[in-house]
Amino acid sequence: MNTQTWPQTRAKWIFAIGLTAAFLGWVGTASNAMAAAPTLALSPDRNHPSGTTKVSGAGFGVSEAVDIYFDTTDEQLAVTNGSGDFSKIAIPVPASATPGRHWITGIGRQSGLAAQAPFDVSTNWSEFHYGNDRKGLNTYENVIDVTNVSGLDVAWDATTGGLIESSPAVANGIVYVGSFDDNLYAYRASTGALLWSATTGGFIQSSPAVAGGVVYVGSYDFNLYAYNATTGALLWSEPTGLIITSSPAVANGVVYVGSEDYNLYAFNAATGTQLWTATTGGQINSSPAVANGIVYVGSGDDNLYAFSATTGTVLWSALTGGQVNSSPAVANGVVYVGSEDDNLYAYNATTGALLWSALTGGPIDSSPAVANGVVYVGSGDNNLYAYNAATGALLWPTTTGSTIFSSPAVANGVVYVGSEDHNLYAYSLDAGDDAAYKRNTEPPSLKTLHPDVHLKPVRSGTATAHTDSEN
Repeated sequence: MNTQTWPQTRAKWIFAIGLTAAFLGWVGTASNAMAAAPTLALSPDRNHPSGTTKVSGAGFGVSEAVDIYFDTTDEQLAVTNGSGDFSKIAIPVPASATPGRHWITGIGRQSGLAAQAPFDVSTNWSEFHYGNDRKGLNTYENVIDVTNVSGLDVAWDATTGGLIESSPAVANGIVYVGSFDDNLYAYRASTGALLWSATTGGFIQSSPAVAGGVVYVGSYDFNLYAYNATTGALLWSEPTGLIITSSPAVANGVVYVGSEDYNLYAFNAATGTQLWTATTGGQINSSPAVANGIVYVGSGDDNLYAFSATTGTVLWSALTGGQVNSSPAVANGVVYVGSEDDNLYAYNATTGALLWSALTGGPIDSSPAVANGVVYVGSGDNNLYAYNAATGALLWPTTTGSTIFSSPAVANGVVYVGSEDHNLYAYSLDAGDDAAYKRNTEPPSLKTLHPDVHLKPVRSGTATAHTDSEN
């Protein structure tokens, strides 16, 4: 027989109901916590400094403000929808962001929910003289400059079966370079590990160009080749009249390349179909540069030429004291080129007027590269030189084991160049530390992130800057 009074029974029911409610509340909270684990998606997930990326998020609080950080800087304030999601919020990549791993973080202001996603910054050198317009200027290089270039040292080197007069191209973490063992090589940029090689019918002195997932390069077997940049599979090849030591330039669907038959060629980049030729007074070992509708190229007749990119008509020429096998770099209205008279020259790109020249200890068949106010060029005296781009003042030299015909490439805070001593050299400020690829490997602590109260909320799909692709 139940002898409990109603107040006692009522108290027990209330206690039981309380426990049940507490348990159900805990289950609901745990379930919500698991369901609400937020995520971020980036498009693209890599870009150059001063680029942008679009951030999408899911699993945050409903209709709440979410701060989006690039590393530790609050860049945007997104607003979620009724499902706790937002999409395509454009944020800038800081111009000061150094090459390597960075992090995008989203933190809900009301819920405190957070998510982080890795973002890679790079300053690629995807073809000879940097880009399709052949400026020889790495606009995004932000590690090496005139104040610290003297601190460069060897980070790694990779040996091939022959001389390296080809100049490296750096794209998507891969260094491409040709060798006198008839092969085109693809190395991992961070370590120098070999990824693949492709054999032609002759020496490869030509320097590769990487565009649209294709590597273009010339060979001593008279042919221009197009390879798959990832696998090295041959896509097409087309012949010229003689040896090709010139390096192709790819611009607006056209591949420009010189030949020792005295001609400059224009080929369709997709099919290899010949479009036009232009004849000089000597063999063309120089590689063309294409900028503002003009093709610049040197010749064995001692001249630097400027041709119309559309028709091949000559616009102007400048005479030096020796053969111009060096390939021009066009940057900031100036054409930089070396000559076998041992000089590096700087000309006005529009008129061909001489601005300055710098004398080295040997012929300059290497082609200059320009990055962050510095001009880099190799010489027949075995040295790699760095000059002030504006004045021609010498900033830094370094010596290799033989003549440098190769032209330097500057990417991700590293200067790459080949030498006749069979080695490919990589110079950096953090030699042996692989620092450009180790920075920011761990995401920032959430405790170090502080919201910018002055940010205005933006809705999904709002672009605050032009989103461009990686260089």
